[in-house]
Amino acid sequence: MSRTDVVVADNSDVLTASTAARLITRLVDAQTARGAASVVLTGGGTGIEVLRQVRHSPARDAVDWSRVDVYWGDERFLPDGDPERNETQAREALLDHVGVDPERVHPMAPSGGKFGNEADEAAAHYAEVLATTAAGDTETAVPAFDVLLLGIGEEGHTASLFPHTPYVQESQRTVVGVHDCPKPPPTRISLTLPAIRAASEVWLVVAGAGKAEAVSAALAGSDPVEIPAAGPRGRERTLWLLDREAAG
Repeated sequence: MSRTDVVVADNSDVLTASTAARLITRLVDAQTARGAASVVLTGGGTGIEVLRQVRHSPARDAVDWSRVDVYWGDERFLPDGDPERNETQAREALLDHVGVDPERVHPMAPSGGKFGNEADEAAAHYAEVLATTAAGDTETAVPAFDVLLLGIGEEGHTASLFPHTPYVQESQRTVVGVHDCPKPPPTRISLTLPAIRAASEVWLVVAGAGKAEAVSAALAGSDPVEIPAAGPRGRERTLWLLDREAAG
């Protein structure tokens, strides 16, 4: 049965450093059990700082990075290499500095590439990528991710699922093109809640007093249509990692 835990760090620096240590341990444990591990990355300042902390950790090389499958929970639909893309930031923070296998790194397609400016087509393609490595023990056609990282916004969005949009209510597709986002850029690609819920563990990593109200509402069990951050949960564990301001 899935459980929910909340861990509060004194400040954002302790939060990102401790989350990095947890992530290294989680990946090592998965590799010990199965020989490989999978992680779904998030963007945002806190999420990217976690990756930077992993890069600089003395324990970094305990992970066999060549046996880690890397995915993304959402992406800004921008040209390849754009500094605002989550992929670009993740590569600069961590992936370019460890021995990942390029064949096991699965970014979401950029705009202007194979799918041009068609975010829906790019999303459908990413759903196919996930389906090719889907696990038999999940009800959804995605891998059984070992850990899926998320942040949340002040209004309660997570991944690129915003309140009162059809995307947060999607129940059939695993990946969607998201249009007319209230935050720039307006077009994105995102995993849906069914895909997120296939992960063994979902970690919501949140810093800052501006997020406290959304954190409180999500933990209180709000309707995900109102507060999308209330929707994610792991098959085994949902872990809220907060700094003291976000827990306020």
